[in-house]
Amino acid sequence: MANLSQPSEFVLSGFSSLGELQALLYGPFLVLYLLAFMGNTIIIVMVIADTHLHTPMYFFLGNFSLLEILVSMTAVPRMLSDLLVPHKVITFTGCMVQFYFYFSLGSTSFLILADMALDRFVAICHPLRYGTLMSWAVCVRLAGAAWAVPFLAMVPTVLSRSYLDYCHGNVINHFFCDNAPLLQLSCSDTHLLEFWDFLMALAFVLSSFLVTLISYGYIVTTVLQIPSASSRQKTFSTCGSHLTLVFIGYGSTIFLYVRPGKAHFAQVKKFVALVTSVLTPFLNPFILTFRNETVKTVLQGQMQRLKGLRKAQ
Repeated sequence: MANLSQPSEFVLSGFSSLGELQALLYGPFLVLYLLAFMGNTIIIVMVIADTHLHTPMYFFLGNFSLLEILVSMTAVPRMLSDLLVPHKVITFTGCMVQFYFYFSLGSTSFLILADMALDRFVAICHPLRYGTLMSWAVCVRLAGAAWAVPFLAMVPTVLSRSYLDYCHGNVINHFFCDNAPLLQLSCSDTHLLEFWDFLMALAFVLSSFLVTLISYGYIVTTVLQIPSASSRQKTFSTCGSHLTLVFIGYGSTIFLYVRPGKAHFAQVKKFVALVTSVLTPFLNPFILTFRNETVKTVLQGQMQRLKGLRKAQ
């Protein structure tokens, strides 16, 4: 039976506090979104098409780029359209669907980041056993688990929201159906749900962050023992790019979600959420791959091939 205090739709406040100025955000956000989509799509195409990138490292990079595209798609297109309209309405079902995919995909991206750290750990600390420890079967299992577990774990989380009593209005103080603003509308006892959310954050965010930190702790120790300065610099350059994105992603997400209790500072949280949904996907291609010498070589080869085809025509 339907919940009598369940609204048929929610209103997303978004950036309404800016008034008419919010329309000025449309252009910059659209450009960032399109560049992020294009950049991550290029990475995926390169990883699939070029045999030089058929390695575990780039397999996980391809997965991460796909996740960056999908996470952005769950929130940014609606945010962009809402910047241009006065009434920012989303159906109750639409809100639950957005909630499910945003947090499932976000959790998966952190597990993939941990997989990437494990891959670098094995490659640098155990190079002679790399082919065995990071075989394609192992990589597929790691990636499969990273995708499957969050999507399964998020089902009871979303169902619990579907049966709450929402008697404090239907205005969500955010640009998408985020967790804390949604719970603030409920007059049900949400303490158990908040504790469950905290456990989920520990399981997916902090645990993967811990795996990443431990992996890089061993990596740094190993790299410092390399006698060649150029080899150390090359290894640190590759790892440094990954760590930059790791700290941006984990830092913003831990600030937003890995704290028990309902959140405050709504405007600050909106800004930080923009980092995870707009800025990080935009930076990913530049930080993780376009600074990578192997990717640069592949891109140059593809460009030369295109020039050759044009000349042939």
